Amino acid sequence: MAMRDDMIIESFLEMMSAERGAAANTLSAYERDLTDFSRFLGATSLLAAESEHLRRWISDMQNRALSPSSQARKLSTMRQFYRFLFSEDLRKDDPTGSIDSPRTGRPLPKVMSEDDVDRLLLQAEEEALSDQGSPAARLRSARLHALLELLYATGLRVSELVGLPVSATRQDTRFLLVTGKGNKERLVPLGEKAKQAVMHYAALSDLHRKSLHDGYLFPSSGRDGHLTRQHFARDLKELCLRAGLMPSAISPHVLRHAFASHLLQNGADLRAVQQLLGHADISTTQIYTHVLEKRLRELVETAHPLAGTELKAVTR
Repeated sequence: MAMRDDMIIESFLEMMSAERGAAANTLSAYERDLTDFSRFLGATSLLAAESEHLRRWISDMQNRALSPSSQARKLSTMRQFYRFLFSEDLRKDDPTGSIDSPRTGRPLPKVMSEDDVDRLLLQAEEEALSDQGSPAARLRSARLHALLELLYATGLRVSELVGLPVSATRQDTRFLLVTGKGNKERLVPLGEKAKQAVMHYAALSDLHRKSLHDGYLFPSSGRDGHLTRQHFARDLKELCLRAGLMPSAISPHVLRHAFASHLLQNGADLRAVQQLLGHADISTTQIYTHVLEKRLRELVETAHPLAGTELKAVTR
């Protein structure tokens, strides 16, 4: 008896979770992609799908105006899925082998200027230190300030930030021990401004009375036990409005980009930024090289003996 699509999908997700350590959000994305393709196939099962089915599915995605990056991500899911079926002897071939990935290009990350970051953090700090409003409102302001100072000081992924343990409130903390993708740990330096914001928030929330190994720094009564990324993003958008900034241009991930870009602008080494961001491969960090190119060009134009003459023309 042939396996139903939902059973095959479940087996694949279990393997990705148990053997590859895929995060919950990644598993949800895989499930959505596979379910979408299964519905597109109609009477044809995932087990019986051929290369031509995949080509028609990609064409359908183009008709639905999905971006090339979204198409490429969905096709990547299919490649992993059919390699799994092949390795489990559920198929004798891989129908994705002859499919070319859509050309996605590599868009530059959105980055805030240093002035805009200062403006945003100043607004957050003023609201956090205000004695106006209810205790609950003051706590929310202090929490948002702590989140933003931490994010810009460390460049953490949003999921890493909202999932920080309460031990991050220790007064002698100079580094954060962060558990990132694939359960890999890394040390990230913690600046004084971020420490002060966290300690102010911790004092208001009474977290300093809790065990250093018990619970989250930003707890919530929700399913995850900590503040969600969506809630943080919504609070940030509202703060942007109050700071006179464009909410559509700013998100938690944009602040992570700002952390990396501003480091490079001010002379940081690309390898060091790679380690701080938790990138497994430096090719991921190289998306920020447009910042390095601009800084190096300015350096040559101002510091080289021939600056202002032939060399200046060449560097343009």
